[in-house]
Amino acid sequence: MGNVSADSVLSLTDQRLVAALQCDGRLSAERAAQVLGLGPATVRRRLHALVASGTVRVVISPVARPRNGGSAGALFLRIRVLRGKLDTIVAALAAREDIPFIDVTTSGDEIFAVARTEPGSPNPLVFRQLPSTQAVTSLESATILHVFRLTSEWRHAVLSPDERTALTREDPETGPGPGIAGSPGLYGVDTDPVEQSLLDALTPDARLSAAALAAHTGHPETTVRRRVAQLAAQGRLVTQVLVDPHRLGLPIEAKLLLHVAPDHLAAAGQALADHPSVHGAFATSGPSNLHAAAYFPDLPALYSFLSQDLTGLGIAQVETAIVSRAAKRTPSLGGHPAPTPLARRRRSADLRKG
Repeated sequence: MGNVSADSVLSLTDQRLVAALQCDGRLSAERAAQVLGLGPATVRRRLHALVASGTVRVVISPVARPRNGGSAGALFLRIRVLRGKLDTIVAALAAREDIPFIDVTTSGDEIFAVARTEPGSPNPLVFRQLPSTQAVTSLESATILHVFRLTSEWRHAVLSPDERTALTREDPETGPGPGIAGSPGLYGVDTDPVEQSLLDALTPDARLSAAALAAHTGHPETTVRRRVAQLAAQGRLVTQVLVDPHRLGLPIEAKLLLHVAPDHLAAAGQALADHPSVHGAFATSGPSNLHAAAYFPDLPALYSFLSQDLTGLGIAQVETAIVSRAAKRTPSLGGHPAPTPLARRRRSADLRKG
């Protein structure tokens, strides 16, 4: 990340620019400057520095990628392994294209992962591969039933409500602000060939100009502008800002597994989704029927969240796991290339051997 420490906290100005991009990933420098009270030249210079250093990437969210016959649902996996085998299992899982997220907890023998799957189908990883791996000591899986909050919807709490509203309003150049479209499943949207080509081009860099998109796809620039605006208006142009939460002053990430009475599930899930710390909230199958993930500046803030913010929501039980390492994010902050077929075969062999 250039000459800046990877763990150093960004300035408040840069954090506010990150939060502005979360409101609208294709936000223009002029509009950001107007809303945030900055000079356009300052905004352009700071945005360029954030992107050029690798500190920030704006991409198309995985949930809004063209389905193209792929998986529509997802499983939460909680995997415990023999000590000394953690890195081997993590590497084997990370090489799989159907595993977009992997976190390692501070316990040293526990992995949380998300597996894309077809709802109701027997997932080979869960039914055969992991149970037959000698290094795996226990495996729990839960199907995502309902989404209350996605990471792409999380907003860093450094903007005022009025600033967020202004940044999310329709822009004459970029079209309406982003939203989440209704979709048959958690992953993937239905697209026609033109839309798919646009989303493919925007996936690694959602801020590509209409001219650059036209050059990438071969479509006329007028068509590109019209179709991008249409995708945005329909809530299918879902951007996501990739940034290390440590750089935002949020070094603590916690996974929360909650048992909620059925008549409180919807309200509790929505309360979590509305909380500024929570970047993911899902109703799931299994005894822990509400899963959440949240960022905090320190452990006292996490304690306050558990002891105060969760009260009165009908939560009967809470299990908290602190993340020590984000082993995989799709897409990754660094934009690393996908593993080669040979690498995937080697990782699969490692998973079988444990």
